[in-house]
Amino acid sequence: MVQLVGPLSKELADSVSSCKILVVGAGGIGCELLKNLVLTGFKNIEVIDLDTIDVSNLNRQFLFQKKHVGKSKAQVAKESVLRFCPSANITAYHDSIMNPDYNVEFFRSFQLVMNALDNRAARNHVNRMCLAADIPLIESGTAGYLGQVTVIKKGVTECYECQPKPTQKTFPGCTIRNTPSEPIHCIVWAKYLFNQLFGEEDADQEVSPDTADPEAAWNPEDTAARATASDQDGDIKRVSTKDWARSTGYDPVKLFNKVSSGFILCLFKDDIMYLLTMDKLWKKRKAPVPLDWAEMLQLGEDPGCGTGLKDQQVLNVGGYSRLFQHSVETLRSQLADKGDGAELVWDKDDPPAMDFVTAAANLRMHIFSMNMKSRFDVKSMAGNIIPAIATTNAVIAGLIVLEALKVLNSDIQQCRTIFLNKQPNPRKKLLVPCALDRPNPNCYVCASKPEVTVKLNVHKTIVQALQDKILKEKFGMVAPDVQIEDGKGTILISSEEGETEANNGKMLSDFGIRNGSRLQADDFLQDYTLLVNVLHSEELPKDVEFEVVGDAPDKAPPSKAPEEEKSITNGNKDSAQPSTSSKAVVEEDDLLIVDSDEEPSSSTADVSTETSSLKRKHQDAETGEAASKRKRLDQQSADDDDDIIALD
Repeated sequence: MVQLVGPLSKELADSVSSCKILVVGAGGIGCELLKNLVLTGFKNIEVIDLDTIDVSNLNRQFLFQKKHVGKSKAQVAKESVLRFCPSANITAYHDSIMNPDYNVEFFRSFQLVMNALDNRAARNHVNRMCLAADIPLIESGTAGYLGQVTVIKKGVTECYECQPKPTQKTFPGCTIRNTPSEPIHCIVWAKYLFNQLFGEEDADQEVSPDTADPEAAWNPEDTAARATASDQDGDIKRVSTKDWARSTGYDPVKLFNKVSSGFILCLFKDDIMYLLTMDKLWKKRKAPVPLDWAEMLQLGEDPGCGTGLKDQQVLNVGGYSRLFQHSVETLRSQLADKGDGAELVWDKDDPPAMDFVTAAANLRMHIFSMNMKSRFDVKSMAGNIIPAIATTNAVIAGLIVLEALKVLNSDIQQCRTIFLNKQPNPRKKLLVPCALDRPNPNCYVCASKPEVTVKLNVHKTIVQALQDKILKEKFGMVAPDVQIEDGKGTILISSEEGETEANNGKMLSDFGIRNGSRLQADDFLQDYTLLVNVLHSEELPKDVEFEVVGDAPDKAPPSKAPEEEKSITNGNKDSAQPSTSSKAVVEEDDLLIVDSDEEPSSSTADVSTETSSLKRKHQDAETGEAASKRKRLDQQSADDDDDIIALD
């Protein structure tokens, strides 16, 4: 059991009451943390969170009540804390920490930053801002019964990005729109469709066929002629779903009054017929089969196959067609009730929204010759249902404060990465502290001269992809500026709006970039410079636009055992939504649980705990022997205080 040894010294108590700290996140961990901070004596606190309160938060985020639903988490958390600690000086920001207003100077105004986040992008950003400002950061995360806390100090410990994260499960936009091969592709497409028609407009969530699919390599003139048949059938003009919805003025009646003909024909017949004209896609794949609404009406609706609850049964295609129609009519009514300009937000717990995604996804699965899924299965994949446990958040929040006290006491060498396990280790302890590692010299974030090598095809990679998918998505930059090291200082990308917009659609090769070229990428907000070495290749794997060469440090986490893989996240269902980029992303970070009675190095574990793959380490960190097979001798461990966190 972790114990707080002794009362705070006068010097430490004074530091606690006078220091200024930043809390990033006011959700599950954040609520517990704010309570702990003020009760420990912290007086000057600033908290930032972009999220608003949802009903589903109320079972564990105790600073919020039903009357607060829809309000700012940061603001309500501040008001609730001040009720039991009115002497505290708390500033709340309902904003994103990635807003340029929160620059390096902003971070330098704090003595300590504490993360209570639920997504990797924000964690990466705060990590870099704290490195640039040289401010200690305490990182944390929970996943059901699992949790962990670590301390990050520039030049002293590993940063958040020193160790590799497991590759994210990404689905290129052309796969979602043109060539789905797995049920998850169809489910993501259905959620995109919901947002296109009922929710917030997002150009990266297009659902119509992707005519720019590089694999198709089609001749637009020839295909236009072959697509005539599709245009004649139903006389529907080829437009994107978004343009089509916009053309109706987003009038729900106009959009859906022909749900039994034009609407379903466009999505499940005309779009599919259009895809068939891109014949190169189907040379090595089974071609999709368009659905005809008239035929769907003639099909009987079976009661569903499979045993168990209704949600666990799989309907036939006729049943899903009727479910689709019914859900659209219900959602149309909901949208009309909200008034002009209203939007619906997809929620797995909203029956009509879940019915819509279940039906649309299964109809698309049927078109592409996949086995259809039950509503239960679709909900599990679409909602990324993850356990969120208040007790875990409370334990982790307490550990954050204990590590913060060590930092303020100038005792960084005593700081630890601490893991909260679901099961006791061989010494019957749930909390296992690990020594902090030194910075990884090969880290592309905190190394003295960050540098990476990226393998790509310079003749197929456009400047926009370099900016969005490589620099922003992969390397976590917010507003990059890129200069080609060609002796002339050619500016390829500028963070100033409009300066290099004309470059976006051009290939890298158009600027003389070739094998061996070097690009200097600067993010002035993060005070971060990265040198990118270009390795040209024309033999990248299918659906892979680029690869980072040698970016994995030597001490990569061990491979996971398939039977132990679980889908877990940071205890916040809101963090598990699909990406709004052109790739659908399922966040997946590793959480390594250490089953050793020694104090291992924290390098064997990933600090982040979003959607994770549970891994259990069975070998001793030093001997390599399986812990379960080691002989339990009578001698005591060299340090029986592994589980005690001392402050003095």
